[in-house]
Amino acid sequence: MPTVFKREGYRFFFFSRESREPMHVHVEKAEKYAKYWLEGIVLARNRGFRSHELTAIRRLVATHRAEIKERWHEHFGD
Repeated sequence: MPTVFKREGYRFFFFSRESREPMHVHVEKAEKYAKYWLEGIVLARNRGFRSHELTAIRRLVATHRAEIKERWHEHFGD
């Protein structure tokens, strides 16, 4: 599970065996978890985050989208 980056207490990461899915990033903090598709920055899954946290996470994904995409290509080789 390579970490892409950490910001504001959130860890943004990939699972190594997900290259067949559309580009996305996982986010965790404490026992909470979310997954965002990068195309359109759409919430795919949420477990435990409140709406204001999801808004903050979405903002971070949008701000770092280019970096996430670059790291995706480096990790998955596509």
